[in-house]
Amino acid sequence: MSFRRARRALLLTAAVSVFGLTLSACATDAPAGGNTAEGGEVVWAIEGANLSDSHMDPHTSQMDVSSMVQRQILDSLVWQNADGSFSPWLAKEWTVSEDGLTYTFTLRDDVTFHDGEKFTAESVKANFEHIVDPETKSAQAASMIGGEWYAGTEVIDEYTVEVKFTQPYAPFLSAASTPLLGFYSTKALEAGTEKLKAGAPGVNIGTGPFVLSEFIPNQEIVYTRNDDYKWGPQGQEAPSIDTLRVALVLESSVRTGMLNSGEAQLVSDLPPSAVGSVDEGATIESKPVPGLPYSLYLNEKYGVLADQKVREAISLGIDIDTAVDTIFDGQFERAWSILSPSSPGYDASLENAWAFDPAAAAALLDEAGWTTLDADGYRTKDGKRLSVRWIAWTPIADENKALGVAFQADLKKIGVELIREELEPAAYNEQYGPKTFDITDWSFSGPDSDLLRSHLHTDGFQNASQVSNPEVDALLEKAIASSDTDERNGYYTELQQWNAADNAIIPIYVPALISAVDGSVDGLAFDVYGRPLFYDVKLDK
Repeated sequence: MSFRRARRALLLTAAVSVFGLTLSACATDAPAGGNTAEGGEVVWAIEGANLSDSHMDPHTSQMDVSSMVQRQILDSLVWQNADGSFSPWLAKEWTVSEDGLTYTFTLRDDVTFHDGEKFTAESVKANFEHIVDPETKSAQAASMIGGEWYAGTEVIDEYTVEVKFTQPYAPFLSAASTPLLGFYSTKALEAGTEKLKAGAPGVNIGTGPFVLSEFIPNQEIVYTRNDDYKWGPQGQEAPSIDTLRVALVLESSVRTGMLNSGEAQLVSDLPPSAVGSVDEGATIESKPVPGLPYSLYLNEKYGVLADQKVREAISLGIDIDTAVDTIFDGQFERAWSILSPSSPGYDASLENAWAFDPAAAAALLDEAGWTTLDADGYRTKDGKRLSVRWIAWTPIADENKALGVAFQADLKKIGVELIREELEPAAYNEQYGPKTFDITDWSFSGPDSDLLRSHLHTDGFQNASQVSNPEVDALLEKAIASSDTDERNGYYTELQQWNAADNAIIPIYVPALISAVDGSVDGLAFDVYGRPLFYDVKLDK
């Protein structure tokens, strides 16, 4: 949904309602413009945190920002529409075998990479084999391509390719629509994983509407128009603008200042607190993000959280409603499920299914044997304090820091010590790898609910809670194999209900990608993730 800054008094209440809309209602919204001209430069200011730390390659990076910026160079086999359906892109058409094991794609024959190399069936095979190569060390992309069920890619002829699986893999088209399974030229792949991750002109070479022409780490990425482009997912040809300059600016106040001063025409990654500082005349675009909401991941195989009663007590003992409403100014809604409301299979029956109840939380801790208090008012058992450590990856948004403070205060009231450790990526990974922590946090975007597999399956690459449950694994695997939408959604409903009882993951709030757009920009659109698309952007004269 779009909001003009001139309607300041209505903004907060209007923004809340955006989450009750279907994804299709806001996926193609764009600000209105006046007379427009060809050419020019758009400056897009984003947070860009950690991009410069070898996260420029969506084949290997799990960070949303990698896909958001590199969509400019990486095209996909298919395009996912706002209603969940798929349209042709680099593939003109496709079929799925009756047994669900083989996807056959007929490719366009007029696509070229930025270095002049033709896009062919060999390009598809080379990229997919690169993703699954153990030396690439891909996690998310390798999972999305099917993981252990990926059986290989076979070239049938120059423009026909088959992607095979050892069992039916229903999420593949959704995965194949993302930059994570986008395509590099042979030259790019030969440069090697480390260079692709670092990012550089002449290295990250795709077929997209823009060419990566300059990258200054921690400062900016410059994309220039691909004049030969004529294969956009909705018939788009070469972009109108000459240059898309992506400014990497960590501080949201600086980003809004750039917009207000005219230094930038578009700013993204805005926290709710920054919306009020955007000048009138700009448009606020608040796009709900499908996937797994911002959540706390409780490690079931480490320390006191191995006890389900303790996990449930923490869930009941934090006042999520008050914290989310207060900290996010009513712009983000409280999450009730491990899927966002815009995700397929979302279980609305979980809404308001439990409430903040410190008395019930205290009773659960009593039942778990934490019945005595130390001098600081924290519960103890066998001489040990009831203490949990929450590790958080930096940089951390101010709002998420405030959540941590609020939850610390809530838990102290029921005798639980919550220790937050804000860690640089290397230090974070030292604990995340061996899972020597109690709690961590993040949100995880994706238009297909198969993303739960990475978080809840025994072998899931993002299984921070260390869930290992044969019944959960079976539900996730059945959902993968089913091509029936209702049946798949039923499995995801069971998984959401299971988590509500187990408390492996505590959902906190449903994030939205908030951008502010200057009135000089016309034709800006958004994909199903709520990320800006620049195919049709023009600037007012």
